[in-house]
Amino acid sequence: MPKEVIVVDDGSTDNTSQIQQDFPHAKYIYQKNSGVSSARNKGIEHATHEWIAFLDSDDTWHVDKLFWHVDFHKQNPHAKMSYTDELWVRDDKEVKIPKKYKKYGGNIFKECLSHCIIAPSSAILHKSLFDEIGFFDESLEVCEDYDMWLRVACGYEIGLIDKKLITKYAGHDDQLSFKHWGMDRFRVKALEKLLITLEVNQGKAKASLSSGTVGIQALAWAGLIKQELFKKYNLLLKGAVKYDRMSDIEIYKQKIKRYE
Repeated sequence: MPKEVIVVDDGSTDNTSQIQQDFPHAKYIYQKNSGVSSARNKGIEHATHEWIAFLDSDDTWHVDKLFWHVDFHKQNPHAKMSYTDELWVRDDKEVKIPKKYKKYGGNIFKECLSHCIIAPSSAILHKSLFDEIGFFDESLEVCEDYDMWLRVACGYEIGLIDKKLITKYAGHDDQLSFKHWGMDRFRVKALEKLLITLEVNQGKAKASLSSGTVGIQALAWAGLIKQELFKKYNLLLKGAVKYDRMSDIEIYKQKIKRYE
């Protein structure tokens, strides 16, 4: 059982506030609709324990999920984050998960570059991570989880509990992933932001004449990010041409030139 349950109501219009009566031990926090990143950050800020696990409103945990996290971190005390495999359900039927969402453990930065392979509801993180790498980016309406896991994977190994311990439900109209064209636009923003951070860190390592470990690692990650950005810019250019988004066409042409 969790030691603390925090429910952040991001401006819902249903009966979420009823949870205070049904589960008096839960800490209920209401805020005007500000987005999923803001809601998660609010929960993190109010958390009083060392470990934080997320549960989105359209997902469910399996009953033994936290047990397996505790077991993993007892055996791997150095690990600051772990996540699990998942089931997908659409229209009340389990669906096959595409191979590109295969789960990996350890140093998984490269595997996280193309798309998000970690569901927020599957993850548990030590609270100190947020002090080191920051909170969820509230400027990203979607792909905020992709952005977060990349920042973690830059500096830490991520443990995998190879069990399907959450269920993700899909198919409803209000899913954020259905609201936006060109989801890679948001991944590109996250990658561009991370690339700047890595280049700054690399510069600091050179300036300090350190052993170079930080600079070498930052250089390797930066190279991978540039390769991924080149792919995504080209895909977005094709989309912009298809839908006659003239301003976007020029933007992506200019971005592609940087890495040709």
